[in-house]
Amino acid sequence: MVKRGAYAKGVVKREGILEAALEIIGRRGYRSASVREIADAVGLSPAGLLHYFGSKEQLFVDILRARDAADSRQVPDAGVEESLVAIIRHNEQVPGLVELYTRLAAEAGDPAHPARAFFLDRTAIVHAAAREAVVAEQRAGRIRAELDPEWIIRAGHALADGLQNAWILDPTIDMAADVEQFFALLKP
Repeated sequence: MVKRGAYAKGVVKREGILEAALEIIGRRGYRSASVREIADAVGLSPAGLLHYFGSKEQLFVDILRARDAADSRQVPDAGVEESLVAIIRHNEQVPGLVELYTRLAAEAGDPAHPARAFFLDRTAIVHAAAREAVVAEQRAGRIRAELDPEWIIRAGHALADGLQNAWILDPTIDMAADVEQFFALLKP
């Protein structure tokens, strides 16, 4: 019984850490926010904070997982274009999380990096959901039926990620407008 209580408290503490980290990194950025700042925000030492995650890298991966979970709760239950545009508009409000995502995505190219499994799993989940949505849009006549759904998904994913990289360098880029233009090209 004691273990269950301690485990439950650990889960709650971990969620509190991730919530604080999302806010701090979203506001201050990946490079400007420190493990110490996140630890201070939740009343822990840096070592105490990392106890919940095992390493700084795993903390950052779990921050991205928490970001995705929060985003999925906020995204309107709409078509693939509307959902993607809503996520991109939200991302413009949390530049530090966009920076964290792009950095870890690049580092995930290393097969030994803790973020690799996250990005492989995330891509599979996102592509599966997008595949369903794109095929439904094609059947409804809102996306050209002759286009390969897999190509649409890969191209859309590459566009969204590439726009984030460009936006970090030039925040005047309207990522959502570029994604809307991409979808306009897909219409019959």
